[in-house]
Amino acid sequence: MKIAITTSSFAKFSEEPLDLLRKAGIGYVLNPHGRKLTEDETIELLQGCVAVAAGTEPLTARVMDALPELKIISRCGTGMDNVDMSAAKERGIAVRNTPDGPTQAVVELTLGLALDLMRQVTRMDRELRSGVWRKRMGNLLTGKRLGIIGFGRIGRAVADAFAPLGVEVAFNDPVATCTDFRCMPVEELLGWADILSLHCSRAGGECSYYTEEHLRAMKRGSWVLNVARGGIIDEQALYNVLADGHLAGAAIDVFEKEPYTGPLATLDNVILTPHIGSYAMEARIRMETDTIANLIDALSAAQKG
Repeated sequence: MKIAITTSSFAKFSEEPLDLLRKAGIGYVLNPHGRKLTEDETIELLQGCVAVAAGTEPLTARVMDALPELKIISRCGTGMDNVDMSAAKERGIAVRNTPDGPTQAVVELTLGLALDLMRQVTRMDRELRSGVWRKRMGNLLTGKRLGIIGFGRIGRAVADAFAPLGVEVAFNDPVATCTDFRCMPVEELLGWADILSLHCSRAGGECSYYTEEHLRAMKRGSWVLNVARGGIIDEQALYNVLADGHLAGAAIDVFEKEPYTGPLATLDNVILTPHIGSYAMEARIRMETDTIANLIDALSAAQKG
């Protein structure tokens, strides 16, 4: 029995996930490219595999049709945007993910980026390295209003992290209910928030596509954070509202096309990171271990069935 592991840095910090496979007598092949795979590369790597410990490569109907032996997709992460769930169901392929592993890592990154934006730390660091000694006036996070789009596991945890710092929190989510924080319609939330933080999933259907009209409905001088999904903000529109000063700043970890090479990289009031929401060592180890445990459990269930 053989499986494929497609994430580019799997088991870099701990052999524990691979030890689970060895103990179960399961062989594996690793991603040889050190990056996200294309459809064709995915098909090539997964030949003869009954399961995949999946990253963000496209797992489309075409890919599944080319892999008749594939029975299990175990995502190393929360998002399922890259998996054609309908196609998997039609072909009897079980799909699992690791919703708990990345939560704290994403929460801490969100908080860190918000503080960085408030105090313009990254901007002054860049200036100082280029020979400019300039003390920029920042803002306090305390007393600000945080609007969260998407109030699932991570959105709720973000609210719980910000609230004790004196931040007023409200959210929008079409399905979530919460008695501790105020729920608002999107239109109201955009005009209310000083900071807008996106924690929604396109796959779940709870996230709109944020256009320039949405961004200009936000307060002048407010901030945007996106550590959720690429493709939920119009990146050119975001550039426009940042370039003309309508928004004070943004921190973006996810993009429509990755690696990102677009115009946001030319702006000083933007922090850009390369899709690192889960990239805290402890979180990665847990995610990878959970991914393999889910995979082994699904294979065992399939054999019994």
